[in-house]
Amino acid sequence: MLTYTDLKVGTIFVFKNQPFKVLEYKFVKKQRQKPTVQVKIKNLINGHITGQTFTQNERFEEAEIESRPVQFLFNHRDKYVFCYKNNPSKRFNLSEKQIGSLKNFLKPQTEVKAIYFKEKIISISLPIKMDFKVIEAPIGIKGDTVQRQTKLVKIETGASITVPLFINQGDIIRINTQTGKYVERIKKKKE
Repeated sequence: MLTYTDLKVGTIFVFKNQPFKVLEYKFVKKQRQKPTVQVKIKNLINGHITGQTFTQNERFEEAEIESRPVQFLFNHRDKYVFCYKNNPSKRFNLSEKQIGSLKNFLKPQTEVKAIYFKEKIISISLPIKMDFKVIEAPIGIKGDTVQRQTKLVKIETGASITVPLFINQGDIIRINTQTGKYVERIKKKKE
């Protein structure tokens, strides 16, 4: 069992019979009051983020989360279709609500991990860093670093990412899928 002080950032626990992940943690001790913990938690089933305060007499069950490799196939409207790694004929769907912002980084045929809670798939997790091709990029003008040092480009999944001025259409860039931020240019477009 977890106590209120065990709810550090990244901890996954069961609250109201659903798995939650701690996003923010703050220990609060006011004069003449019992200490509390204020946390921002994310429901791993529906994606809702909420603030909660817990006291020292509360106990929590640690969530038993399991992950298995799966492959992303395609999306149609708000359904994302996956198949099991060793069995491509066995497919399952996840809704856009379950995927959340990870949809911006899903490429067909990408291997991801399905997250299970009580033998039910509740979400997916992507590799931390992935490579994408830039399909649209405004031209960066040399010497235009006084006004702005970045620009917005569109990657092959349709997501818009802020990148340095030297990135051009056709370049391959690496993106951190957890933060959604540019990491580095992997390959420059051949001219």
